[in-house]
Amino acid sequence: METHNRRAFYRQLLHVSVFMLTVGAAGQLLLAQSPATSTPAVPDWAQPGSPTHVQVPPPGDFHRPSRNFDTPIGVFQGQSDIGAAVVPGSASYDAGTKQYTIHSAGYNIWYTRDEFRYLWTKVSGDVSLAADVTFPDPKGYGDRKAVLVIRQNLEDDSKEAMLGEHGVGMIHLAYRPEQGQSIKDLQYRFGGGLNGVLARRVGIEKHGDSIAIFVSLEGEPMHQLGPPITLHFDGPFYVGIGFCSHLPATSDTAVLSNVLLENSAGQVR
Repeated sequence: METHNRRAFYRQLLHVSVFMLTVGAAGQLLLAQSPATSTPAVPDWAQPGSPTHVQVPPPGDFHRPSRNFDTPIGVFQGQSDIGAAVVPGSASYDAGTKQYTIHSAGYNIWYTRDEFRYLWTKVSGDVSLAADVTFPDPKGYGDRKAVLVIRQNLEDDSKEAMLGEHGVGMIHLAYRPEQGQSIKDLQYRFGGGLNGVLARRVGIEKHGDSIAIFVSLEGEPMHQLGPPITLHFDGPFYVGIGFCSHLPATSDTAVLSNVLLENSAGQVR
């Protein structure tokens, strides 16, 4: 009886040890993937600017492969976590309200590489894209941005042109002239100061190699905002909507609704 009990005890001890080892290994995996249990480590350069930190570009050789999903959503053919932010993004579509809700972390859509959740369709030729933009959490980081984006590919440093609407109301037409180059932009603010007026609806149009952006501040007919830029895209390319929290390890939310996507120019409304 004593020998039997001893064997049972050792079998139980072995089972507990294996169980603890298994949980430990799984715990490490979950810790690396789940922001709920820990804040993932992020490089210092990825932190946003603050009174105690100067925002800087990423190292020239830093890249993360994007996570791409051929999962249709609304009018879009697929989705990507461009640049694979340390906290995975997600998106949903409500056909009843015509709303796309996008959750994303990501240090920025800027400099020589991007991190953001992107809903996309592949097209060639001319494009018109427009959407209403809202931020459900009024306390989100000021430089977070909902974007309408034309990209040559899904790599983190792709050539691109985008309209970005920031949480503080600034709108810009930004573009990366070639893959791996730094972003250039034209910036616009409404209402004065850094915390301006959020436009009700925004749009971007590609007509040949001409890219222009459009805005409706309070529901009036959309009108072109500033001069266009010239940027060539080889077809097929990607066009779609996205969001970036501007915080490398903290997810936030943007809602883009009443999305218009036409494979022709002159349709922004």
